[in-house]
Amino acid sequence: MAYAAMPPDLNAVRAYLLALQDSICAALEQEEGKARFQEDKWTRAEGGGGRSRVLSEGTVFEKAGVGFSHVSGATLPSSATATRPELAGRPYDALGVSLVIHPRNPYVPTSHANVRFFQAGDTWWFGGGFDLTPYYGFDEDAVHWHRTARGACGPELYPRFKQWCDDYFYLKHRGEPRGIGGIFFDDFNEAGFERCFTLMRHVGDAFLPAYQPIVHRRKRHPHGQHERDFQLYRRGRYVEFNLVWDRGTHFGLQSGGRTESILMSLPPLAAWRYDWKPEPGTPEARLYEHFLQPRDWANYSV
Repeated sequence: MAYAAMPPDLNAVRAYLLALQDSICAALEQEEGKARFQEDKWTRAEGGGGRSRVLSEGTVFEKAGVGFSHVSGATLPSSATATRPELAGRPYDALGVSLVIHPRNPYVPTSHANVRFFQAGDTWWFGGGFDLTPYYGFDEDAVHWHRTARGACGPELYPRFKQWCDDYFYLKHRGEPRGIGGIFFDDFNEAGFERCFTLMRHVGDAFLPAYQPIVHRRKRHPHGQHERDFQLYRRGRYVEFNLVWDRGTHFGLQSGGRTESILMSLPPLAAWRYDWKPEPGTPEARLYEHFLQPRDWANYSV
């Protein structure tokens, strides 16, 4: 007997995303121990709104932003139709949770995650993933991160999503990756709504198991001003990617979203140095030579 495909359930997606935001914020507060998230609810004139949460000046997290948004409109912005030009001009709903965490200790990596759902008429798709941006890398952290990512999407999809992540989080104007990657997917609607929704939930639920053990291991690592200066320099690359290349940033700005919520991914401090290069043989050089290179971390031996 043939069964009809399950139609998209916007309410179920919304409920999951709100619960995901709650669980991630609670876990980060527990890891932090001091600072707490401040919540800011907002509405958008054209339709929809969101719930932005930002933690600032903590002992572990210098800044962490975890935002939920559900926006709707009469016309999809160009950033959302880059790979689907036939949808230009259609009304839409866009829901998602997006987060960026900027730790205080340079030995704790910055991390980003996002899961989202778009619907434009009878067309829908999911997207999401998570990626890691270390300043001082550790092989065991990279292996743990990627093996957790592989577990989230399965061994069949992982190679494809890993490559997609490597290709997407790449600073073309610098000729270098943003970090060690992870998984990333977009415009995904294969095998029906329920299977795709399950995949999105698996990815969203895997973020904390991927990231929190790394934070816990590295948050007390000794460091000084030298490491702090390098962290701020590398954060400059993060800013460049988010403002120049990130489709999520472009979508938010093009759709008339709330600027404060869109740009909460930016670090509180960053630095730029003219034509700086690390000294050979230093831990800073090793970041470029070992970690910012294509590598099969999920199968890497430590």
